[in-house]
Amino acid sequence: MPIVDVRDLRKNYSVEQALAGVTFSVETGTFFGIIGADGAGKTTLMRILVTLLNADSGEVHILNYNIVNDMQILRSKIGYMPQRFSLYGDLSVKENLTFFADVFNISGKDRKERMAKLLRFSRLEQFQKRRASNLSGGMKQKLALSCALIHSPKLLILDEPTTGVDPVSRREFWDILKELRNDGVTLIVSTPYMNEAAMCDELLIMHNGRVLKKGTPAELVGDYPCDLYRVASDNKTVTCSNRITMPDSVVQMYPSGGAVHVAVRKGFPVDAGWKNHLLTLINGAEIIEKLQPDIQDLFFMLIAENGNQKNNS
Repeated sequence: MPIVDVRDLRKNYSVEQALAGVTFSVETGTFFGIIGADGAGKTTLMRILVTLLNADSGEVHILNYNIVNDMQILRSKIGYMPQRFSLYGDLSVKENLTFFADVFNISGKDRKERMAKLLRFSRLEQFQKRRASNLSGGMKQKLALSCALIHSPKLLILDEPTTGVDPVSRREFWDILKELRNDGVTLIVSTPYMNEAAMCDELLIMHNGRVLKKGTPAELVGDYPCDLYRVASDNKTVTCSNRITMPDSVVQMYPSGGAVHVAVRKGFPVDAGWKNHLLTLINGAEIIEKLQPDIQDLFFMLIAENGNQKNNS
């Protein structure tokens, strides 16, 4: 039995649907990632899962509880870290943890032990007297995570927890999430960073309120429908223009890390003449090499294929 089971979930905001029949499940102990462009419906989905927002229709069961009928029970079993920092800036690290312990009626020896464990776990022990408003971005996120864990939830849901955080702090934060997964906590996390998404056990790709694909990173990348090439230069950034007419063999082209990725029809015979022609079309191009696609390449392909879908109620 999955820990999360979502069936035909729908949510309307005025004319457009935020969620248009979303169905998926999450197995216990999974590190489950959700990716999608802005407006894909990720935050709406997460707010419904943590019982902060009601769906218009559909069913959700978490830990075998119905999120509508068993809302109060579920709130004691789910941890939630929203996208925006929502703790109390005028309280210290320790005082914020104490506040959330009070919210969940955790007291006495249990409170003391949990707070001490979380301070060590989040690497905030030496900063426990510092005001939350004076913490760095990465430390604020660690504090928010600790507060979401104070009641020892079986399921932790995080909405883009590392957005705006420096790369070193992002890596440290994800190391902490991996430790939680290894301790048996099921995690559902949305992220705009494809390198983070690749670290998840399973991924859900959303667009315009719909599920485009679900699977392990390896399964998803294995479904990439084209041959992929990287067009680059040894010492300068390569750029592509929407004005140029590409060969019919080219399915998609987009900038990536100072180079250009070119998706070509699978099995198309790429010879020297074709390569030379492509080099003349892309500004600054000197090198063409075949690539193995990654999650970002698959994501761009899916968005391009489904970009015109609109969800009208």
